[in-house]
Amino acid sequence: MLKKIMYDGIFGYFLTNVENNEGMFILLFALGIITSIVFPYLLGSVNCGIVISKALYHDDIREHGSGNAGSTNMLRTYGKKVAAMTFVGDFAKGILGVLIGRIMFGVMFGAYIGGMFCVLGHIFPCYYKFKGGKGVATTAGMILMTNWKVFLVVLAIFILLVYMTKYISFGSVMSYLLYPLLLSKMRLPTDPSLGVIIAVIITCIGVFMHRGNIKRIFEGTENKLSFHVKDKKPHEEESERGDSDGNA
Repeated sequence: MLKKIMYDGIFGYFLTNVENNEGMFILLFALGIITSIVFPYLLGSVNCGIVISKALYHDDIREHGSGNAGSTNMLRTYGKKVAAMTFVGDFAKGILGVLIGRIMFGVMFGAYIGGMFCVLGHIFPCYYKFKGGKGVATTAGMILMTNWKVFLVVLAIFILLVYMTKYISFGSVMSYLLYPLLLSKMRLPTDPSLGVIIAVIITCIGVFMHRGNIKRIFEGTENKLSFHVKDKKPHEEESERGDSDGNA
């Protein structure tokens, strides 16, 4: 029973027992889809960059740098340690979003739907006026949980491109573009055809969110990756803000 629930999800398991009851079948199917959307989206909307910047610095990361609530802007604004915390948190969200969707409605429906809406929650968080990050780390967590082979290939390509160009945004955009292509060629037995469609949707949204970065790359004004960033302590941020307010 437990094995079947883990594959079909809670609602998928009960669907097999009401196949002859059309009304109940439709109701359970709809509930399975809805729960696979709502819970991962609400989880994704908890933006780690915003939470960490407010908790440690009484600040909002979206007011600095690119205005993006992601690990790259956290790196440039606060330093490596905080950026790493943000990345791990956002990556874990993608993993949990897939798990929640899978528990609700199984591998064939819930996993990919849950992952996608967790990514959408990160990009358009309902808790923060729908202004979040670009979804790279959360998408990576989703890919790992849905197809680990594709994840390893995408990760290798991302690292190589960033190493060669020093542009995180370029590596991110190319990874987004390759994701649906690789998934279509490296599908696991548990990958539904729906997965490729969802991968295309995520790619379109991810590339759109990087439109400013793409423009700056062509213009030669995009910031390059640098780890020579001093970790900023919470009291330093508050002190700087106090000096700025005093001088104003």
